[in-house]
Amino acid sequence: MNSDEIRENFLKFFEKKGHRVLPPSSLIPTDPSVLFTTAGMQQFKEYYLGNPPPYGNKVTTCQKCFRTSDIEEVGDEKHLTFLEMLGNFSFGDYFKEETIKFAQELLISNFQLPISEMTVTVFGGDKEIPLDKESEKIWNTLGFSKNKGNLQYKGRADNFWGPTGLEGPCGPTTEIHFRGIEVWNLVFNEYYQDREGKLTFLKQKGVDTGMGLERLAMIIQNKNSVFETDLFFPIIKEVPGENERAKRIIADHVKGSVFLISEGVLPSNLERGYALRRILRRAIRYGKLLNLPKNFLIPLAKKVIEIYKDVYPEVKLKETDILTVIQNEEEKFEKTLEYGLKILHTEIKARAYKPGKKISNIPDVTPIKGFPSFTPFQITSEWLFKFYQSFAIDPDLVFEEIERELHRKYTDSEKKKLMEDFHNLMKKHQEISRAGAEKKFGGGGQFSPKLHTATHLLHAALRKILGEHVKQMGSDINPQRLRFDFLHPKKMTKEELKRVEDLVNQKIKENLEVKKEEVSLKEALKSGALAFFKEKYPERVSVYSVGDFSKEICAGPHVKKTGELGYFKIEKEESAGAGVRRIKAVLK
Repeated sequence: MNSDEIRENFLKFFEKKGHRVLPPSSLIPTDPSVLFTTAGMQQFKEYYLGNPPPYGNKVTTCQKCFRTSDIEEVGDEKHLTFLEMLGNFSFGDYFKEETIKFAQELLISNFQLPISEMTVTVFGGDKEIPLDKESEKIWNTLGFSKNKGNLQYKGRADNFWGPTGLEGPCGPTTEIHFRGIEVWNLVFNEYYQDREGKLTFLKQKGVDTGMGLERLAMIIQNKNSVFETDLFFPIIKEVPGENERAKRIIADHVKGSVFLISEGVLPSNLERGYALRRILRRAIRYGKLLNLPKNFLIPLAKKVIEIYKDVYPEVKLKETDILTVIQNEEEKFEKTLEYGLKILHTEIKARAYKPGKKISNIPDVTPIKGFPSFTPFQITSEWLFKFYQSFAIDPDLVFEEIERELHRKYTDSEKKKLMEDFHNLMKKHQEISRAGAEKKFGGGGQFSPKLHTATHLLHAALRKILGEHVKQMGSDINPQRLRFDFLHPKKMTKEELKRVEDLVNQKIKENLEVKKEEVSLKEALKSGALAFFKEKYPERVSVYSVGDFSKEICAGPHVKKTGELGYFKIEKEESAGAGVRRIKAVLK
């Protein structure tokens, strides 16, 4: 089976089992505590808490996901940043027995995978939560047991999942492996974890499963890595060179970039934009390692669009925007990288001579303050990390340049030690960043509903002042400000900005009521509700109306009355790409 057939087969299997097939949600979640959709269950989070789902208690999806947690592992056989997650979900309907038996039937009977190559794991219990005996017994009836060696017990780190974000549903899992690779994770949501980590039983038990399409395709197509499947090979074969890891990283990152840009994300130094910039620049750096020509990402992005255009039509619809953003970022980063490489060469050559000896043929570049000093030929993980932080130059590229400049080859053991220390520094840096993010988002509070509502008012005001060609291209909020990207061909004048600001404040002063309606997508569109991401909406949607001034399909959250917003102030208007403008604004 090719990947399209696998995807379709999975969804039809669960449709026959009484599940409603739903479209994937956006990669940009409504939950402000997470940057991206990282799992299939995120769009269903509220239904595990007892809220009635508008499409029944059993659903199935193929969800687009984006994860940065495994970015340093990308390049091996199985880790990715962008992936498709196949899943089936139960909200208070079936539980462990049906879930496990469905999985067994699909993999062994439907996909005809050899049961002899299948092993499973169950949650082995800890001080807080007991061994998952129920799952163990069900697997026993299907021929899996500890004595046979095809069932293992695992701890919290491996076989307990969730919550997404800072709090939410979670529970023990049972995992299915083929050829030693985790393929399907079956999550049994029995608990709710609060922000302090305390667990309580959910009133309604639920099922959430996730199986990476790429890994399943690797097993079904009998490949040694996800990069050899039909989802990646057409991209990989367009990248020349012998460095397989570099080629895989480029293929993964260009794919992730295409999908993020199609969702309205643009490169920046903050949050989602930073994640996009990071993977784009990583791809460009590894292109340097392979001596690829300028703008090498453009034909690769076109190949990604070709692979997914029928399944995710938004990537074809946004093709021009996607290619423009990638080209602009590549041209911008070339200058930074060129400067960084000059400094790297200066530093490398300086290491090749004894201190005090005159050094010739070194570019006239001032080295960065704070770089450690070394004896000849010595580099440290701190030095590698400094280059990574300052210029986004990976250690692989540093080693390559050292070998090229000095004909000095590092041994595998030397590289391994340096890289271990480098990754430890990376983890510390990520922990500090994560702590800052949790502090930023942890309070919940009213900033999210207020700024969310203000975004709707801004959108409506822009369309009234500038014209109905204005279309939302992306938005983001944090405790300090809102950011709104929209289609508009030129820079806004001071007069236009003031008129928009005044109109928003007028609607705040009128203290308009914000109403929410649950209707079908067809009814919402017929009523005139704005909807610029039609392909991403479920069949039933929430429509928020602000008086008769604004009406949009949205998942919330919002305030009850516009008077709660205070005073709206535009702080900046700037370009966010070809034909796209960006406004940053605050509430005072």
